[in-house]
Amino acid sequence: MAARPEPHPRGHSGSGPRTGSVRRTPTRPTTRSDHITEVRPLTARDGRPLTVVHVQGRHPPTRGPVLVVHGAGVRAELFRPPLPRTFVDALIDVGWDVWLLNWRASIDLDPMPWTLDQAAAHDHPAAVEHVLAATGADRLKAVVHCQGSTSFVMAAAAGLLPQVDTVVSNAVSLHPVVPAVSRFKISKVAPVVGRVLPHLSPAWGERPEGFAARCVAGFVRATHRECRNGVCRMVSFTYGSGRPALWSHANLDEATHDWIRGEFADVPMTFFAQMDACVRAGHLVATGEVEGLPPSFTDRAPQTDARFALFAGEDNRCFLAESQRRTFDFLHRHRPGRDSLHILPGYGHLDVFLGRRAAADTYPLILEELAR
Repeated sequence: MAARPEPHPRGHSGSGPRTGSVRRTPTRPTTRSDHITEVRPLTARDGRPLTVVHVQGRHPPTRGPVLVVHGAGVRAELFRPPLPRTFVDALIDVGWDVWLLNWRASIDLDPMPWTLDQAAAHDHPAAVEHVLAATGADRLKAVVHCQGSTSFVMAAAAGLLPQVDTVVSNAVSLHPVVPAVSRFKISKVAPVVGRVLPHLSPAWGERPEGFAARCVAGFVRATHRECRNGVCRMVSFTYGSGRPALWSHANLDEATHDWIRGEFADVPMTFFAQMDACVRAGHLVATGEVEGLPPSFTDRAPQTDARFALFAGEDNRCFLAESQRRTFDFLHRHRPGRDSLHILPGYGHLDVFLGRRAAADTYPLILEELAR
């Protein structure tokens, strides 16, 4: 069983007064059956159709809005797995007004090639403006994961999100650091695959589409024997170098491990090309194809007043915990004492949100950071 994670000694800073206690006492804890869900259409600044999912519980929220942003090739539903208590439940129970974004990487939207630049310049500013207009608030907080995090932090660092006052980032933000095998795959294997396929999809582990997809799925089946879940195996090939890459099997209950079969799909090769450039540079770099973004996101101080709370699973085999350590050091050089870093022992990439013990181990730390 994973140990209770503790804040990284360099990072748990007291950056300002707390705005309220972390907990309130509902009559009973919120569950999925209590959710009142509204899916709202949203248009990105370049005209791309997106959606935002507003989730409330049995009682009206008592705190402001929190925008929750998924990673690549998944969807907003990522944060509502079949656990007795999900991250969305935890947010609702302490009073937050929960908004889940389906940005252009979402599998709930029509697939298309995309880059982090497009999401940073077009999706996240539009989503923030939509939520503020809908709630009447003038500021909001964000919990962002993986490529939802990199693209959101790009937008914040470029000064495009002045209304965001807190960013809780999981796994990676400004400095993507990956294992050696992943560096080889993204620099050598991905360009070869990209000549044949416009995208990769973990769903091919059980539902391959076409000859090339069947070949990729067959290779993964032969080289990844860690479990019988074909999507789980393809996730490891697509996103990291572990077995599995995005979680520990010990951290997932059986229902969640089965549920992931329907939660992963297309990821365009345009994304992998940009991430390869970022990994080579050691920090996020723009493609140069979208106006309003700097070529590099670490050449100057972030153009934002938002406080960053960085989270990293110590066992992450998609983006190493060093990714968040480097970003914390970068932030600390520019504004010492303002931001924080948490390294989570016993956790990897997505089990921070999907783990069977996440409600006890990781959610309370995230809630603390939102309440500061």
